[in-house]
Parts: sequence; structure tokens; C-alpha cells
Amino acid sequence: MKPLGEPRRHFWLVQKMAQKQGVDLTGAMARGDLDQADWAGMVTRCRGCTEAEVCAQMPGQGGSGELPEYCRNRERFRILLADQIMAENI
Repeated sequence: MKPLGEPRRHFWLVQKMAQKQGVDLTGAMARGDLDQADWAGMVTRCRGCTEAEVCAQMPGQGGSGELPEYCRNRERFRILLADQIMAENI
């Protein structure tokens, strides 16, 4: 089993991938769509990924659509983005 990556680095990688997807994590927490346990789980899943170097090299801004297939948080980001869009349209 591969050891988990460094927590701080993956904290920032999750932030970067959220920006890439166009997800406002602070807004998700404020709306109650994301709590501390969910956030910690996302970072932990990222820490277990073997492709962190690839993500580190990607541009982070822009809401550019799909995340890589290997992203362990891909589905969670999709849900958060859908919740965000619904909240913006209320």
C-alpha cells in the first residue's frame, strides 16, 4: 500500500481542482453542502492518489469543465458544482 501524501500539499491540490472545476468551497461550506468531515475526506482521498504530480502541473483557474478520470474527488466536485448552480438560481 502506498503511503499517503503530505497533507498540506494535498489540501492545496484539492483547492486547485475546485477552482479548475469552478467550485466555491467556501460557499459550499456556508450553504451546508460541505462540512469539515467531507472536506477532510476529500483531502485524504487526494492524498492517496498516485497522479498528484500531474494535478500539480495543471492550470488551476477557469472552471474548465471535467476533471481527470483518475480524480478521486471528481464525483464530489460534480455534486458540489450542481448544488452551487442550484443555489445561485434560487
